[in-house]
Amino acid sequence: MWGLKVHRSPPFGGIHADDDKDIQVQKPHAAARENLWAEGRLLLRDLAFALMLAALMVVFIVQPVKVEGTSMLPRLHDGERIFVNKLIYYDEYRWAPKIERGDIVVFWFPDDPSKSYIKRVIGLPGDTVEVHDGSVRINGRDLEEKYLDPRLNVSHRSQPPIYVRPNYYFVMGDNRDNSSDSRIWGLVPKKYIYGKALFRYWPLGSASVIHHENVSPAVPPSPYQPELQETPSNNEDR
Repeated sequence: MWGLKVHRSPPFGGIHADDDKDIQVQKPHAAARENLWAEGRLLLRDLAFALMLAALMVVFIVQPVKVEGTSMLPRLHDGERIFVNKLIYYDEYRWAPKIERGDIVVFWFPDDPSKSYIKRVIGLPGDTVEVHDGSVRINGRDLEEKYLDPRLNVSHRSQPPIYVRPNYYFVMGDNRDNSSDSRIWGLVPKKYIYGKALFRYWPLGSASVIHHENVSPAVPPSPYQPELQETPSNNEDR
C-alpha cells in the first residue's frame, strides 16, 4: 500500500530447491506421464512380438481350415473351422511321426492341386484295400471302425482290391454314402498331404481337440501286390 515490498519465505522452510543440488524435487504428474509412455512402448513391443510369433506359427506350424461339405460326418460338420498341424509330417525331422491309419489329414486334391480335401487315412503303403458290402478290408481282414455312423453307411458299396503303392495312401470320408475319396479318384501321394487335423475352434460351443481314432485290428502289410484298380475322377463333396 505504501510501496513496501512484502518478503515471502522461500519454499521448503527457508531452503530453496536451488540451494542444494542433491535435493530431489518430485513431480508426480510428470513421472506418471513418463511411466505411461514407457508402459505403452512396452505394450506395443509385446504386441508386435506376439503378432509376429502368431504369423510364424500360421505359416510354418498351424493353419486354420474351414470344413466344406458333409463327407466327414459325424466327426466334422460343414462350416466348422479347425487348426491343422502342418509340421507334424515334415520328413526332414527324424522325430516327426509317420502318417498312421485313422489320421484325419488335409491334402491337395490329386486331380486338382489348387483344391484341398480332408479325409481319413485308411490304407497305408503296402496295404491291399477292399470294400465288401460296406465293410473295409485291409490285407484280407475287416476293420472295426467305431467312429462311423451306421446311418451314413447304408448303401453297402463294394470295391475291388486296390494295392497301395509306396509313398501313397488310401483315404476315405467317414460319411461313406456321400464322400468323394480314394474309391473314386484313387490314391493320394504322400507329398500332397500337408497337415493333420488338430483342433476344432469354431463354433466355440464345439471347440475340442480332434483325437486320433484307433482302427482295429492291427493289420500287417500284405505280400500280395495286385495291379492298382483305375478309377474315374469325380469332384464330389470334399
